[in-house]
Amino acid sequence: MYRPQFSHRLAVMGVLALAVVATAALPASASSGTTFNAPSQRGDPASATFSAGAMDGPAGSVLSVQGAGPYQIGARYQSLSEAGLIDWVAPVPDCNVVYTGVTGDWAGVLILAFRNERLVEIGTATAPPRSPAGASVGMEWSQLEDIYGSQGELIYNDDGDQAYVVRIGSRVELYTGHPIRPGVGYFQVGPANFVLRNFLRGPAC
Repeated sequence: MYRPQFSHRLAVMGVLALAVVATAALPASASSGTTFNAPSQRGDPASATFSAGAMDGPAGSVLSVQGAGPYQIGARYQSLSEAGLIDWVAPVPDCNVVYTGVTGDWAGVLILAFRNERLVEIGTATAPPRSPAGASVGMEWSQLEDIYGSQGELIYNDDGDQAYVVRIGSRVELYTGHPIRPGVGYFQVGPANFVLRNFLRGPAC
């Protein structure tokens, strides 16, 4: 998510909590999603297709720099929306960025960010999902250091906010703090030029 200020982080957690309640109130048939079929061209999530069926998550699920379930970095907003995988939508005024919720078993778990109609960030304030290495929301910074060693590092932005970043090619896993307790409160993945930039410099627009 774009770098949350303290008040914004509380709002995000409130949205997630409301989404969980709303999902629980739906009939079982309404929580069924769609089946994700791998992209037809290797490395091009925009070519992914979706068909009717259950979209299970997030128990034991993994969030990587590639994405989670049908929510793959680079996927088109229109494709996910037409497949019924997008819930609430919150455009950023005067900006080409849109934040959304998701449906099915992932509802209340993931928040997506799209820039120019492409998925550029997936974030969560819950555990699971975990990273491929086993890191998650709720961990202490020292636990992340034990898991990643020299692969990651603690960083700070100009406001003095702390985060832990793991760089994987041109993408990152970014773990930011919790507003009321020590340790990780939000875990997000995506291209460094969006996710990491927003933490270090603030929202692009």
